[in-house]
Amino acid sequence: MKIVICDDDSKMQEILQNKIERTCRKIGVECQIGCCSSGEEVLGAPQAPDLLFLDIQMPEKDGMYVARELRRRQWDTILVFVTAMSEYVYDAFDVGAFHYLVKPFEDEKFSQVLKKAVEEYERRKASRKDERVQQPKTILIRQGSISSAVPVDSIVYAEVFNRKITLHTVSGDLEYYGKLTELSQQVGDGFYRTHRAYLVNLKYVERYDATTIWLEQGAALVSKKQFAGFVKQYMRYISRRGAAGWIR
Repeated sequence: MKIVICDDDSKMQEILQNKIERTCRKIGVECQIGCCSSGEEVLGAPQAPDLLFLDIQMPEKDGMYVARELRRRQWDTILVFVTAMSEYVYDAFDVGAFHYLVKPFEDEKFSQVLKKAVEEYERRKASRKDERVQQPKTILIRQGSISSAVPVDSIVYAEVFNRKITLHTVSGDLEYYGKLTELSQQVGDGFYRTHRAYLVNLKYVERYDATTIWLEQGAALVSKKQFAGFVKQYMRYISRRGAAGWIR
């Protein structure tokens, strides 16, 4: 967890850093702590911190300006104001602050806020992971001046002729110039190169013999050289699907 303290008072930086280190050790959280003395340093960083403890009253760009700029950039930083100025508490809501600590504060209060911030960080991290898992894998193809994202799962099979690949998908055919070797690397091990001119999605295989693979839509050739490898990979595919409780 990347944590940044932004305060123009170096003594306060040291105090907060010690409090963060003690609390993180206590709750078993690994963290990287950085300190800066101005809003310019925060905004000049190449990436957003996971958690930012931010003072409000600073020279040049104050804490509220920094917070608004972070939100304008859509940085998903957990923001905790640490300030002696209680009158800005309502402004903090406008920039989506997670908490507003007014100096001086008790150690226990700070620890509670940090623990809750860590919980929020873990929740967001899990949510982003779920989004990545749920998001379908796609490949990008270029047809003339138009680029299109094609869901890998929608490709039944692909064939190549004269450097032009035809993607036979569940919703129709798409043609573009490319190499079947590169396409095979992009789509992953759910596909098999059955022939120098064919790449099939194992998900859509219905039956096969030593020369032909019939799919839900269409059919693909299988070469004598590739047949044994195809059968082996298809059996592994079925085994994995069966273990998951679903066989196509």
